[in-house]
Amino acid sequence: MSSTQDLQKIIAGRRAAEFVQDDMVVGIGSGSTIAHVITALGERVANENLKIVGVPTSEKTRRNAAKLGIPMYNVDDVDKIDLTIDGADQVADDFSAIKGGGAALLWEKIVAFNSRENIWVIDQTKRVPKLEQYLPVEVIPYGSEQLFKRFTADGFHPTWRLDQNGNPVRTDSANFLIDLHLPVIEDPRALGEELIGMVGVVEHGLFTDVVNQIVIGHENNVEIIKAP
Repeated sequence: MSSTQDLQKIIAGRRAAEFVQDDMVVGIGSGSTIAHVITALGERVANENLKIVGVPTSEKTRRNAAKLGIPMYNVDDVDKIDLTIDGADQVADDFSAIKGGGAALLWEKIVAFNSRENIWVIDQTKRVPKLEQYLPVEVIPYGSEQLFKRFTADGFHPTWRLDQNGNPVRTDSANFLIDLHLPVIEDPRALGEELIGMVGVVEHGLFTDVVNQIVIGHENNVEIIKAP
């Protein structure tokens, strides 16, 4: 990652943290950009006595936020989530996104769809005209080989998500990840419906009709776009 891209992530992450207000229940996402959001929120808790409750989208997020003094609750332990701030691997011009590069897509989607408002924080390299190249799909281990064969037959060019030892990556819910490699996703909603209808698919990384605002880090400024 270039130092320029990292600077964009820092700028965007710190700006997004400013949307959080006292007494909010905040969904806290996953990934390298959100790490800067967590740092900024921890500073606000320490320096401004900001009073918030966090709901994590991954165990890593839970640990990192708790270390900085942010009280963390499970999604089922809160009545509502006021705002969720998360990253994205790609965001298209139609405000659809691909998430799941960090293997947290299921929890991210659960938190997002139980939130009153969603903000995505990205650097400018994540903006694309249309979603493309890869799409994570979380699958139950039992029968996953059969799903892999079906994805292959459907022309989705699947690959297993493996760790450094060559073993399947396990999500926080102990499921497997299959990454689909698609040239361009012309209709994210239709593909999402097709995938979720397959027995054994737990969730996919296509996020549509969910975001309210996108915070985009540029080299010297932050761009904020409201979704229609």
